[in-house]
Amino acid sequence: MAAPVMDTCHVSCCANRTPNVVSWGRGGLIAFGTCNSVALYNPQEVRIVEVLNKHTGRVNAVQWVHKQDCSPETQLVSGGSDNNVVVWEKQDGKFTACAVCLGHSGPVCAVDALSLSSSQLLVASASSDSTVKLWTCSSDTAECLQTVSFGSGFMMDVSLALLPGSRVPVLACGGDDSRVHLYVQLNGQFQRLLTLSGHEDWVRCVEWATKDGELWLASCSQDCLIRVWRLFAKAATEPVQQTDAVLKMKENVFQVSGDEFAVTLETVLAGHENWVYGIHWQPPCVKGDSVEQPLKLLSASVDKTMILWGPEEDSGMWVELVRVGEVGGNTLGFYGCQMSPDGFMILAHAFHGALHLWHCDSNQGEWRPSVVISGHFNAVQDLSWDPEGDFIITVGSDQTTRLFTPWTRNGRSEITWHEISRPQIHGYDMQCLTMVGRFQFVSGADEKVLRVFKAPRNFVESFANISCTPLEKLLGCNDIADLPEGASTPALGLSNKAVFQGDLTSQSSQQDSEDFNSLSNQYKESYFQPLKLTEPPTEDDLLQNTLWPEVQKLYGHGFEMFCLASDSERTVVASACKASKSEHAAILLWSTTSWKQLQSLPCHSLTVTQMAFSPNGRLLLAVSRDRTWSLWRRGNPDTDTEASFSLYANTSKDTAVHTRIIWSCDWSSDSKYFVTSSRDKKVIIWGHCGSGDSVGECEGESVTPCSSVLDVGDSATAVSICPYLCSDQSYLLAVGLENGKIVLYKWRPSEDLSSGSDWSRCGETDACQSHTLTVKRLRWRPRPGRAGHGGNEERAWVQLASAGADHVVKIFNIKISAL
Repeated sequence: MAAPVMDTCHVSCCANRTPNVVSWGRGGLIAFGTCNSVALYNPQEVRIVEVLNKHTGRVNAVQWVHKQDCSPETQLVSGGSDNNVVVWEKQDGKFTACAVCLGHSGPVCAVDALSLSSSQLLVASASSDSTVKLWTCSSDTAECLQTVSFGSGFMMDVSLALLPGSRVPVLACGGDDSRVHLYVQLNGQFQRLLTLSGHEDWVRCVEWATKDGELWLASCSQDCLIRVWRLFAKAATEPVQQTDAVLKMKENVFQVSGDEFAVTLETVLAGHENWVYGIHWQPPCVKGDSVEQPLKLLSASVDKTMILWGPEEDSGMWVELVRVGEVGGNTLGFYGCQMSPDGFMILAHAFHGALHLWHCDSNQGEWRPSVVISGHFNAVQDLSWDPEGDFIITVGSDQTTRLFTPWTRNGRSEITWHEISRPQIHGYDMQCLTMVGRFQFVSGADEKVLRVFKAPRNFVESFANISCTPLEKLLGCNDIADLPEGASTPALGLSNKAVFQGDLTSQSSQQDSEDFNSLSNQYKESYFQPLKLTEPPTEDDLLQNTLWPEVQKLYGHGFEMFCLASDSERTVVASACKASKSEHAAILLWSTTSWKQLQSLPCHSLTVTQMAFSPNGRLLLAVSRDRTWSLWRRGNPDTDTEASFSLYANTSKDTAVHTRIIWSCDWSSDSKYFVTSSRDKKVIIWGHCGSGDSVGECEGESVTPCSSVLDVGDSATAVSICPYLCSDQSYLLAVGLENGKIVLYKWRPSEDLSSGSDWSRCGETDACQSHTLTVKRLRWRPRPGRAGHGGNEERAWVQLASAGADHVVKIFNIKISAL
């Protein structure tokens, strides 16, 4: 098999907002649902190693199929809002969907699976259609064994195990009736034998563990409590004790094919102050020839803490062994927890999808936060590389702006990408951004205001440490002297305020005096704490200590912001907002020195969807929902104090080639051609055909299509031209489609456009590399090579970043010399 043209260098994503969506396998991989995909994450390498795409709705539940002998799993089960359960199997080192269970009429919220034989799997799935279904799955078929209906009730979680000393499956279901229901398979059908009551609110999670021939069941609830139950086989005849009355827990007894079993309540664990969403037993481990199950239980709660529980050696009393998490902060708590197979790492996933990982320092026995990956928890709308190609900034509908850069570790060859700053956390969905210089950007959201942000000193220092770049190289010493230390957001505010060195010293002296008489001292606005980062920050630091100060607001638009662009000299910013009338569809130009409005450019009748300045800075291109494009030429900068733009060329309803909304546009690096892509599946390259001049340089020459019309087979929502030519001097284009695929094309100018031979398809993303929803934006790195890497052979590589409506940001390495 030939090596793929596109190699995935980085995937940025986070876990979905559902309790059962993360599972830690013995192979060391953490599987979690992100939007419609299942991501396989390696916490040791700190990167996503594989993305599994099959679901057409949000993935709500993921579970590895654990093996009795504790060997690495080869099967995985996932359930989604598309009402389906998918069984994945490892074949030739890759996971593929081997069976799909179809039958639920509502979203699947919990799954579990049990290996009955080498070829057969028993799968249980709970859905919001008020049923729990049981399936038997072999290598490529799935059959519904039974449907258990709960009337108008819902089951939140299911867990499967085998009864002690037998091969009889037992199923535990926890639901909104505050009870735990136990089902045992008798004569091929599951029958309810017991109902365990005690919880006073919805049961959120149930999980079995096997120890010394007994089953232990943990259940947690919204009543803030955890209950641990023990299921064991009763001896045939127990002698009646004649001694004094002994306090014994009530036994729930049931019979299975002649054998008698009992269930007792072992303990009730109270320690959380809010709903307990997740519990997880420490996985069993192999000691010598036998498998040992440590009696340690991990719990995660909306109170933002995780607790590790276990019985004391002497008394057997269950106590809190470890507690980790945050007190305070502006986040909601944890939705679930998992533990590594060796018990030295614990993981929680939070309301906003962030993974929180702690590892136990084996020398001191302390638990410390670890570096993890992070990403947007809603559609990513726009992204931009910095002018040097060292980092990317992204904005999304999750109301955040995030900055990702490669982390260069001392003495380690591999380079991984991480979020090192969250410059803006907003109250509106973010839509667009553009970089203005190295450490400054303008962003637009679903509000009428544009906001300008500039990096604080603390970010520049952290960026220098993490990317191993000398600080002097990043900023002249004069520049860094007057930069604020950081930024904080006042209570109920939307604007990030700068925090200077003086603010920090006055804050610390106030804390020293510990005088809390005045209200203003009790509720201080500045929560920023300077970070000395040598590795990527934790989620809590990203939320609080990596904001950028807002330096300007730009007013002028009448509706929500939609797109932004800045010229190569970083002197002018163009902005456009949503519009259904021509008076609102005008493009506004802003000066980056004074931040004053320079000009209004009216031409289009509906929303301008994207804009791009030509690399030589002479022209501004805009494409619109009205199916036309417009070209604006800059006046002579020598004669005009503020160079003004005038309409140079445009298409009208009569001359338009595109028949649907034009989504995207871009320029070739030599400014000779520009490209447009549309919902009509067409991609077209425009310029002064045959002249070889840059667009706008040829007086009297019209701008016409220079390529044949390329039909890409689906709505072309994003397009970008690589700034470097291929070895055969052809142009390389990346086209993003509505179905999530990214396709690479080579184009070279041709005299004969009728044959369509000027286009050649040279690569595309495979099923695992593609987005599962619309590709929102594509951007090539402005320099050759791979970010974070050095060396002469780097010129053979280019990097492409993509943002998708599936919450994911991807970066691809492409060997341009091999195309």
